[in-house]
Parts: sequence; structure tokens; C-alpha cells
Amino acid sequence: MMRNILLLFLTACVFSTVNAQESDYQLIEKTLNYYMEGGSNKDFETLKKAFHDTATMKYITKEGYKEVNALEFFSGMKPGPRVDRVNRIAEITVSGHAANARLELEYEDFTFVDFMNLLKIDGEWKIVSKIFYKRVD
Repeated sequence: MMRNILLLFLTACVFSTVNAQESDYQLIEKTLNYYMEGGSNKDFETLKKAFHDTATMKYITKEGYKEVNALEFFSGMKPGPRVDRVNRIAEITVSGHAANARLELEYEDFTFVDFMNLLKIDGEWKIVSKIFYKRVD
């Protein structure tokens, strides 16, 4: 009897600890929301919480392929009114300490489709690279 009570108590302790911690999926969502909300609110301090210092951003322009440091690119963000767009996390895939996500940032006439690669670094999920496409709706 005492053994069963002890087993029940230990099981309850384990489940309460697991439930109190955020899952990797939830932590990734939090990181992606720093990016999306920081961008929507033109708040660089919030946006930069999402990125590792050496994160890259790669994209194609009329001039061709571009590769820049993501934080340097976004550091030029000017404060102003909230951007009129709808942010959506379309997909998250997690494998151990690596993950990727597809985001859709919908404006009136176009949508940015962002592909984010994330790593869990010192217990925190950070975007380490971003590629994107501007889809004209």
C-alpha cells in the first residue's frame, strides 16, 4: 500500500513538473512571435529577441542573390504606426535541437512567405537563418 502511494506521489510530481515547463513547440512559437510582433509594431528591441547575433537573411531581388546579417538589416527599422498585416505561423517542424518554420505575413496586396531555421542554443530557441519570398496576391 505504502509503495503504491509513493509511486502515485512520484508520478504526480513528474507530471506537474512536465506540465509546468513550456514545450519546445511553445518556445519556438514565442520566438517567432517576437519576430512577427516586433516587425508589426516596428519594435526592433522585441524583434531582435528572436534572432541569434550571427543570423543571416538570404533573398532574391531584381539585382540577384543577397545575403546579409539579419539584425543589421532590421536595425534600420523606424518607429511608427503598427503595420497593417496579418501574421500567421503556417508550419513548425522540430527535430531535437533543430527546427524550421514557415510564416506568412499577409499585407493587402502581397504576402511575405518566410522560412526560418532555428536552433536551441543554451536552452533558448533562436532564428539562425531566414529566407523569404514576396508572393503577389
